Amino acid sequence: MFKAKKWLTVGLAVTLAGGALVGCGAEEKKDAADGSKDTAIDAKQELNLYLTDELPTMDLSLATNNLSFTLFANISEGLIRLDKDGKPAAGLAKEWKRSDDGLTYTFILRDGLKWSNGDALTAKDFEYSWKRTLDPKTGSQYAFMLTWIKGGLAYNSDKGTADEVAVKAKDDKTLEVTLENPIPFFVEQMAFPIFFAQNEKFVKEMGEKYGADADKVISNGPFKLTKWVHEESVAIEKNENYWDKDAVKLQNVNFQVVKDTTALLNLYESGQVDRTLLVRETVDQYKDSKEFSIQPELTTGYLQYNQRVKALTSAKVRQALTYAVDGDAYADIIYHNGTKGATGYTPEGISNGQGGDFKKDVGDLIKRKENLPKAKQLLEEGLKEVGETSFPKIKLLADDGDVGKKATEFIKEQWRTNLGIDVEVENVPYKMRLDRSHKHDFDIVVSLWGADYNDPMTFLDMFITGGDFNDPQWSNAEYDKLIDSAKKEADQKKRMQNLYDAEKLLMKEMPVGPLFFRGRAYLTKPYVKDFQWRIYGPDFELKHTYIQGK
Repeated sequence: MFKAKKWLTVGLAVTLAGGALVGCGAEEKKDAADGSKDTAIDAKQELNLYLTDELPTMDLSLATNNLSFTLFANISEGLIRLDKDGKPAAGLAKEWKRSDDGLTYTFILRDGLKWSNGDALTAKDFEYSWKRTLDPKTGSQYAFMLTWIKGGLAYNSDKGTADEVAVKAKDDKTLEVTLENPIPFFVEQMAFPIFFAQNEKFVKEMGEKYGADADKVISNGPFKLTKWVHEESVAIEKNENYWDKDAVKLQNVNFQVVKDTTALLNLYESGQVDRTLLVRETVDQYKDSKEFSIQPELTTGYLQYNQRVKALTSAKVRQALTYAVDGDAYADIIYHNGTKGATGYTPEGISNGQGGDFKKDVGDLIKRKENLPKAKQLLEEGLKEVGETSFPKIKLLADDGDVGKKATEFIKEQWRTNLGIDVEVENVPYKMRLDRSHKHDFDIVVSLWGADYNDPMTFLDMFITGGDFNDPQWSNAEYDKLIDSAKKEADQKKRMQNLYDAEKLLMKEMPVGPLFFRGRAYLTKPYVKDFQWRIYGPDFELKHTYIQGK
C-alpha cells in the first residue's frame, strides 16, 4: 500500500551516472525538459536518412534489432521518454509515483491520447502490450525484460496465467505495475520500445501480418509509418493525432536502405541523404569538416561460439580464438572511427550505479598482447581435452554489407596467421544473420549488442542458461547464480560485486569473444538542427529535429 508520496514529474530522472531514482522537484519548463525551441523555420521540413539494412519486423513484441527499435522510438512513444540529456521525462504518462519499497509504480496517462487511426489510447493498451509480449505463444525474445514484473516469468514460462501478471489498467488513465524485486533503472526502461503500448483491436485485425507492411503498423508517437518498400525504402510523416504535435517540426522523413558505406557517402555528397556514417579512410578525409562528429555508444562487437560444435565446448579453444584476433587492429582496419579494441564484454561508459564506470572498476579482462603468444598452445590443449586431433571445418557467419565482409576477411586471416587454422566464411543479409543466430544455426558468428539501458545487466543477463539471447547455448551454474543474486540484491554495492564477478567469469570461460567497443563517425548537413542521438537504446529520436537554412 502506498504511503504519502510525491509525484514524480518531468524534473525527475534516473541519473545516468548513478542509475537510481533521485528526489522530487517542481515540473521544469518544457523547453528545458524536452529540448524544444521557439525557432523560426525557413525551409521545407523534410529529412532524408538511411537504414543500413531491411527492417526485420515492425511487430513490437517480436522486434530484436536496433533498426526496428529506432523506428519505433520515432513513430511511437512510451510512458516515459528520454530528454535531450538522456534522462527520463514525461511521455504518454504525465506523472508517476513509486511505493516506498520500490516495487510498485503507478503511471497516470495524459488526457485525450489517440492512436494514428483516431482510436483512443488508454492504460489498457499498455497492459495488453506487455502481456502479449510475455505470452509464450507470441514467442518474443525480448520478453525477458518484462519477466521482472511480478508473475511475468511464470506466465512467460507457461507456468502461470496472464491474470497473475502484476500489470493492471486501474482505469483508462491509470496503469499500476508491481515488480518481483526493486529495479533502480525501471523508470528509464519505460522509454525502451518493448514497453510501448499496442492497440489490441488493430493487432488482432492484422493477425499474422501485423508489423509486416506500412499499413499493418499503427502509431502513437510524433510520426507515423506511411511507406515501406521492402529492401529499398521507408517513409514516415508527422502524426497529427500525437498529443504534442505542435512540438514536431518535421513533416516527412525518408529512409533509403543502403548497405554499402561508399554508396552512402556518395548519396550524402550529392544531397540525397542528410546524414551519413563514415568508416575507414573516409574518417580521415572528413575529420576536419564542420559537418563531422564522433559519437560514442554503448555497443560491443563479439564472436559467439556455438556449444553444439564439439571443439568450441573447450574454454581454452574459445580463449585461443579470441586472443588470436587483434582487437585494436580490427577496430582501426574495419572502422577507424573511434571504435576501440575490446578489453572485456561490457563496454566503457556503463554506469556502476554509484557514480562511476563499471568497465573501469572491473578492469581489462582481455589482454591480447599478453595472451597472443600462448594462443596456439591453448588451442592445442583445448582440442586435446575434448578429444579432437585437429581443428574441425568451421564456418564464420556475418552480415553481407561491406563492414561484415571486411570483418570476416580480417578474422579469417588473423586465425590463419596466428593459429594456423582456416575457416569458411558466410556473409548473409542482416535479417538472415539475426534469424540464424537466434535459431543457433551457426558455428561462430560476428554479433553486436548495444545497451538497452545504462546498467551492466543489459549485457550480462544475456548468457544465463536458456536465456533468450544466449545464442551460443552456453550454460554455467555459477554464472546463473551471480546474475540471479544481482537481480534480487537491493544493496547497490553488493549488486555490483555480483556483476563484477559475473563479467570476470564470462571472460574466463569466454563463450563469447569480444572484439571491439564501437564508436561512430558521422557527417550531418548543417541545416539539420537538434538531431538527438542516443548512446544506448534506439539510435536517435527526431521529435525536436528541424530543417533550417537549407
